[in-house]
Amino acid sequence: MPVLRVAAVLYEYPFNESIRTMLRLEHLFGRLDVLAARDLAVDHHFAIATLFEIMDVAARADLKSDLLKDLERHRSQLEAYRGNPQISEAALDGIVGRLDQAHEALNRLPGKAGQALTSNEWLMSIRSRINIPGGTCEFDLPAYYAWQQRDPEQRRADLGRWLATMRPLAHAIAVLLGLLRDSASAQRVVAAAGQYQQSLPQGRSYQLLRLRLPDGIDCVPEISGHRLMVSVRFMQGDAEGRLRPFGGDVAFDLALCS
Repeated sequence: MPVLRVAAVLYEYPFNESIRTMLRLEHLFGRLDVLAARDLAVDHHFAIATLFEIMDVAARADLKSDLLKDLERHRSQLEAYRGNPQISEAALDGIVGRLDQAHEALNRLPGKAGQALTSNEWLMSIRSRINIPGGTCEFDLPAYYAWQQRDPEQRRADLGRWLATMRPLAHAIAVLLGLLRDSASAQRVVAAAGQYQQSLPQGRSYQLLRLRLPDGIDCVPEISGHRLMVSVRFMQGDAEGRLRPFGGDVAFDLALCS
């Protein structure tokens, strides 16, 4: 299988279920924005499918409350830096303002993310059939087929209206993940013979590992980790696409975010 060489590849590995859920939702919101901005009806079909995926991932009852608690926790931690001469008050005000805005918008959101859309019978009829192979053909859902024939601007306006009910969730996740990613600087390390392990200090809880491969590295990292250790094993695809252990040294950038 041919391998595309790219300038750099960033991999992220979550250490807990909360961060895993946020990364999945961030990925889905990003995909939805890309698809909704296009004109083709098939792109808007997959935008709707992505909307339903977001609803499924966000269906966890405690997701909203957990995010609100995280926003409050970060705000309290940052407020403790008030008066520190090494901290810019303007920068601190900006970050706290973003946290407050995200908290207020998410707190105003009624129920779970996407709950407002469950009362839309037309959308729910699509949701009930979209996972059936070919289940959204024009003879199965003629009203949906008619919607797909509308001008792209009309479809995009509908998508924007439906997505607006979930924007507070997307904003809160973007703020929290941004703060998490900024909490650590990357260090260049080397995986000798394709293997790397690092012990983690006791008493400190890491939430996210970020691994960046520089230009020209034709490998795939297999990452595992827990509260005591992280491990990275580099693999390389053979002619048929099967991954095999890579035996060479690999230099990469590693950041552990807490």
